[in-house]
Amino acid sequence: MTRSDFENVLKMGENVCVEFKRGGNGAQSDTFETVCAFLNRFGGDIFLGVTDDGKVIGVPEGEVESIKRHIVNVASDPQQMDPPFYLLPDSFKIGKRNIVHVRVPPSADVHRFKGVVYDRLHEADVRVRATEAIAQMFIRKHEIYTERRIYPGIRKSDLRLDLIPQVKEMASAFRPDHPWRKLGTMAFFKSAKLYARDPVTGKDGFNAACVLLFGKDDVILDVFPPYRTDAIMRRVNVDRYDDRETVKTNLIEGFDLLMAFGAKHLDDKFYLEGVQRVSVRGKILREVIANSLIHREYSSSKTARIIIERDRLFADNANRAASHGIITPENVRPVSKNPILASFFKQIGRADELGSGTRNLYHYTRLYSGADPVMDEEDVFSITIPLNDSYSPEVGEDAEKGLNGTQGSGLKSGLKSSLKSGLNATDIETMSAIAEKPSITIPELQTRLSLSRNGVKKSLNRLKAGGRLRRVGPDKGGHWEIVEYDDKN
Repeated sequence: MTRSDFENVLKMGENVCVEFKRGGNGAQSDTFETVCAFLNRFGGDIFLGVTDDGKVIGVPEGEVESIKRHIVNVASDPQQMDPPFYLLPDSFKIGKRNIVHVRVPPSADVHRFKGVVYDRLHEADVRVRATEAIAQMFIRKHEIYTERRIYPGIRKSDLRLDLIPQVKEMASAFRPDHPWRKLGTMAFFKSAKLYARDPVTGKDGFNAACVLLFGKDDVILDVFPPYRTDAIMRRVNVDRYDDRETVKTNLIEGFDLLMAFGAKHLDDKFYLEGVQRVSVRGKILREVIANSLIHREYSSSKTARIIIERDRLFADNANRAASHGIITPENVRPVSKNPILASFFKQIGRADELGSGTRNLYHYTRLYSGADPVMDEEDVFSITIPLNDSYSPEVGEDAEKGLNGTQGSGLKSGLKSSLKSGLNATDIETMSAIAEKPSITIPELQTRLSLSRNGVKKSLNRLKAGGRLRRVGPDKGGHWEIVEYDDKN
């Protein structure tokens, strides 16, 4: 959260989605009552180190990390928060004062804190005691979220269980101590909220989110007959298309297929963010594709589309609109359309905090095209990314400055030579990441480069085949070594 964002929050004050806590004695029970209420309503933001009237007092410097750990532990403890929920608090400074920030998304479940259901009304956390009111909350959440529908007839044999090790690896790369690492198959599905109990029928089973993420292709077709994403490149033959990919598979592999299609047809413009090489194309595709897969209304018969044309990248999908009109960083009000899918993608590093996608798209589209994207929230949600092949971020001296501090002068001259010889920006980013961490893993490279697993492997294979990179030691426990260059290479 930027300073200006926080200042705007202070001006608005507490409301249905914002809560201030003094935090002098850490996160107390009332903090978790607010967490519970936000989970049960629209989600929201909690700021520890701020009084009720918006005065910033901060929390003690030495207690910031312990407060964050305490919040994570309590929210994920089923004896206190039922069902548990994984939160990722962060912190920032305003002057010399420390603020702990907890972003709480809306949940597809009804949560209890110490056995009590809380709901958020205006700026208050209200205990919900009446059985009828609690039942209505279950029904409301069940009806709103298509992803929550339980399918008792779905068995493990209907699912792509072979994807689970890959998912765990991705989650561990994003967060080394991720709890999924050591869970068995059913414990994993339950932890990811993909196996649950239908509050209306009382039956246990895999839900629609699980089918979309792990279902075999024919099972997905049975549950969601209209489901598909059409990726189209239309630049020469504008009446039909020049290339097309129809994606009907699970969302995990579907994400990779769509990323590969975009990488195939869009230039990857070189850009340095500080000293780190960033794939601007990858950043934009990640946001557009993740939005299409995470926030789509899957009960609709509308086909989702991602279309690459001469002057724009256009994507649209069925939507359950929370507002209407053009979305900008100034007016965005994040609402998760599919909280289970959103949480899952966040756990594996393919999505960020709710609301950050708008800011990221504006930032990277301006770098890529020199113009702003257009995001239109209606019953059909659309994103338009202007394309300008002649526009590029500044490289020049910045590129050479970014080479300082890398793996020796040989690498520095090697990367300069790579720029001159036409080695693509993805391979340069791969070399830079390896220079910073020779033991880096493929899942870590996926997250760093915003590429699919196959995309990372292709880059590594190109670098090895070109004599620029070699592997020392085994796949597990070994490391990468960048070959020294002289200016003749």
